[in-house]
Order: sequence, then structure tokens, then C-alpha cells
Amino acid sequence: MEQAAPKKRIFSGIQPTGIFTLGNYLGAIKNWGPLQDEYNCIYSIVDQHAITVRQDPAKLRRQSLECYALLIACGIDPEKSVLFIQSHNPAHAQLSWVLGCFTQFGELSRMTQFKDKSQKNADNINAGLFTYPVLMAADILVYNADLVPVGQDQKQHLELARDIAGRFNGVYSPTFTVPEGYIPKTSAKIMSLTEPGKKMSKSDPNPNGYISILDDVDTILRKFKRAVTDSDGEVCYRAGKDGINNLMSIYASITGKDFAAIESEFTGKGYGDFKMAVGECVADCLRPVREDFARLMGDKAYLQACYTKGAESARQLSAKCLRKVYKKVGFIEL
Repeated sequence: MEQAAPKKRIFSGIQPTGIFTLGNYLGAIKNWGPLQDEYNCIYSIVDQHAITVRQDPAKLRRQSLECYALLIACGIDPEKSVLFIQSHNPAHAQLSWVLGCFTQFGELSRMTQFKDKSQKNADNINAGLFTYPVLMAADILVYNADLVPVGQDQKQHLELARDIAGRFNGVYSPTFTVPEGYIPKTSAKIMSLTEPGKKMSKSDPNPNGYISILDDVDTILRKFKRAVTDSDGEVCYRAGKDGINNLMSIYASITGKDFAAIESEFTGKGYGDFKMAVGECVADCLRPVREDFARLMGDKAYLQACYTKGAESARQLSAKCLRKVYKKVGFIEL
């Protein structure tokens, strides 16, 4: 009997900088759960990346735990996947130093995120902000990940990780798997409810622009009632109707209906009815996440047991790669 091909390995990291939005959930996190059956998944709360910007220590600890609980509430099973906190595995930082010695200054200077973040944090342009992509490369390469889910803003960093891996492999013989970007089969791009020309973001100064996945039902319905539409009055998807197009994308992502079916469902109905329907289906979709999150945050012992086990698994998976790298560059084995 023919043996099944081994599952490919996926690595994904998420920063613990606040509660996820509906955009984060529908665009990425909702898809992570189903991946666990098809791939060997490694998910990390990348708290070391978070400190390139000044953080309040108590708040960072709280948000890291909340992020961990939220991922479980969103469908990540710590029994199926390796779910851990980045700073609990020293191999990331250890490999990052070695990879930094195989990364050119000019490559890091060209990173657009460094330029953007430097402008936003002009009073704290630290070296970590500059070398952040090397740590990201270490996050991925230390597990020999085959695939990395990436948004548009991280494609450049993944390309750098591929370049670093190829350069090291060229000098020392094949060591790292050169990772590919993973593009999900269905990925919704969710826009702001108040400014539908821009992406939904938790950093939006207007809280009506985004839905937090922990918002209660009343808050969700209120925000959808206030969502920007147009004066046309017809529920249909076409150019120039950014607000309605966005609401239709949200409704389609949750119900599985295509745009034609949605247009048919709301023929002759006003925007008020449509916005209420979208709000109710979002509230129903997020209710189990909110309830599971509350339950998990009430059981800190369970969370600690999970992230301790996750850290042990992560350290075991990365140890062989780190040993191999250290040996190849000439370090004496301890």
C-alpha cells in the first residue's frame, strides 16, 4: 500500500497587541482552524516582535495571555497544533543572531515596514525595529516551515527569509527549507465600516470603524447600523458602492452565499434591513468565540498548562535545526 505523503509544516506568528478585529478573523484566523487537519501547524504569539515599540510590561503580559486564549477560542486546538509564546523558546533569538550575520545591511534598509514604522515612532528608531525581519526569518526557518501565511505587508519579509535561507544553504550545504507563501483558498479583505476605502484596523481612532471579535451583540448591531453606505438604496455589488460592497463581503464570508444570492435575498429591501441582517449574522458568528474566550480566561491553570506544553514542543522541534546551524558555522557543541 502506498504511503501517504508527510504533511507540510505551516508556521504563523501573531503579535499580542490588542484584540483581533472582524477583519483579522474573517481574513485569516478563521481559516487557521481547518488548516490543522491538512498541515502540521505551528502558531506563535510573537511577543519579542512586539517590543520594537515601547510596551507597558503588565499590559503586554495580559495581552499575550488574551491572544493565546483567543486563538484557542477561534479554533486552534493545542492538541493538534503547536501553540506557544515566542519568548518561551530561546532558539528564535539564538538563530536570529546567526542569520543576522548572513543578512546584508542594504537588504534591511530596503524594508518598507522599517521606513513606515520609523516615521510613526520617530522618537524610538531602535536597532530591533531595523533587524525585526531577521528575527522573523528565524521564527520560520528554525522549524523548517514549508509554508507561511502572509498578507501583503509581510511579503517582503518572507522574501528576505527565503534569500537568507538560500544564502546559508549555498555557503554550508542544504540546511534550511526555503519557505513558500501560503495563500488561503478563500480570504476576505474586510474594510472599515466608517471609511470603506481603507482596511479594517484595531488602530482606527474611530471605534465605529471596526468590530472587535469580543464586542457584545448590542455593540455589533449599533456599529453596523452606523456603517457608511450610499444614497443608491440598492443592495448590489458594483464599482462605486464601497460601503455596500464591504457589507456584502462580510455577509458572504459568514453565510457562504455568493453576491448574486445576496442581491436576490435583499431585492426590494432597504439598507436598514440589510445592515441589521449583516450585524445579526456577525453577532451569531462571534458569540461562541466570545463565550469560549471568557471561559478560557477564567481557567488560567489550563492556559498555563497549554502554553507550557506548547513551548516544550516548540523547543524540541527547533533544537535539531539550531544544533545543525551551530555546528556548520563552527561553534563547539556543549
